[in-house]
Amino acid sequence: MTGTDWDAETENRTDEAAAPGAPQHTGAGGVLVLAGTPIGDTADAPPRLAAELAAADVVAAEDTRRLRRLTGALGVQPTGRIVSYFEGNESARTPELVEALAGGARVLLVTDAGMPSVSDPGYRLVAAAVERDVKVTAVPGPSAVLTALALSGLPVDRFCFEGFLPRKAGERLGRLREVAGERRTLVYFEAPHRLDDTLAAMAEVFGAERRAAVCRELTKTYEEVKRGPLAELARWAADGVRGEITVVVEGAPEPGPADLDPAELVRRVRVREEAGERRKEAIAAVAVEAGLPKREVFDAVVAAKNASPEGSANGKALS
Repeated sequence: MTGTDWDAETENRTDEAAAPGAPQHTGAGGVLVLAGTPIGDTADAPPRLAAELAAADVVAAEDTRRLRRLTGALGVQPTGRIVSYFEGNESARTPELVEALAGGARVLLVTDAGMPSVSDPGYRLVAAAVERDVKVTAVPGPSAVLTALALSGLPVDRFCFEGFLPRKAGERLGRLREVAGERRTLVYFEAPHRLDDTLAAMAEVFGAERRAAVCRELTKTYEEVKRGPLAELARWAADGVRGEITVVVEGAPEPGPADLDPAELVRRVRVREEAGERRKEAIAAVAVEAGLPKREVFDAVVAAKNASPEGSANGKALS
């Protein structure tokens, strides 16, 4: 999202007193502060956020218009310079902010919602600040990832965040195939207009019955959590879904009796082959996942090939 700088008077205001309780400079060098912002309800803003906004020498915001609305809701007026820091200018503006940090400035980074650098601008600035040995700290705040995970009803003891999937169908399928055997719960962000295609692709790669939850408009007025098998959720999403979306998907099942179905073994081998693995390696990996001898998986693949229109010639080619 593009951002626009505030007017010069606001951008150059540096002489107003900081809010009571605001962080104070020590003169020992700059500090980069990553501040979590509400993902919906502004009442969820962490108490330190207002103090940091008031005290920062520079506030770098993904969208300065949204920042203006947030500061209005919090009843705080930033006293430092305000600049935009979004995907389109992140590379160009990072050196400028790093120089400010090196000169002793307190730079506050905020994005539109949630924690900076988590599928939002910020990684480049953090990496550059670390490279210059600048202190980096954070104001913890609301997280769409953790909120959706907690509300999903799926296992939360182990999970991985996959961010946004590629927009192109082929690349999206490839990325999903990479994690087809992942046993940890998976968390994704997705645009509403691509949700039905993404859920259908997940059903194809992970299996139609894999459990998932679509979390929409978290902490907002029309918050909704839709739970069910992936195929069912894909049909639901086909009618159109609005709002900000987080998708939580159950991890691959642990080895057990359900994995002994030959058709499922063949499907898993095919998914791995389509992701670029050689058949021999794919069979070995699926055997480990299912807790079976490699020969049993191999026989299932051969039987499926022999049952195909190509006939037994393909089966012989496997050996």
